[in-house]
Amino acid sequence: MSDCIFCKIASKEIPSPLVYEDDTVVAFPDLEPKAPVHILVIPKKHIESLAALKEEDKELAAHILVDVIPQIARDLGIAEKGFRTVANTSDDGGQTVKHLHFHLLGGRFMQWPPG
Repeated sequence: MSDCIFCKIASKEIPSPLVYEDDTVVAFPDLEPKAPVHILVIPKKHIESLAALKEEDKELAAHILVDVIPQIARDLGIAEKGFRTVANTSDDGGQTVKHLHFHLLGGRFMQWPPG
C-alpha cells in the first residue's frame, strides 16, 4: 500500500534501524518506546490487522510468532526473564497504523491489566 508508513519502512523507502530482517519480515525499534525494549515486528506484505489475516497468511503468521519474535527476544536478552507481545487490532483495540504489527516489549516487569 503506497501510503502505509510500515510498507515504506519494509521496502526501505523510509530508513529505519532494523533489528531483524528476512524475506518476509522486518523488525525495528518503536519510536515511542513503552519499555526498555520495544520492537515492532511487521510482515513485509501489507495486511491491515490480525482480523484481516487470511488462510494464505497462516505460514507467515506462524513464522512471526514461532520463529521471529522468540529469536529477537533471545538476541536482545529478554527471553529468559520474559516479555510481552501485543497486536492491537482496529480502532477500539488501539491500532494506530493499519498494517499488522506486533509489539515486543521487555526489559522490565509488565503490569496487568495493561490499560
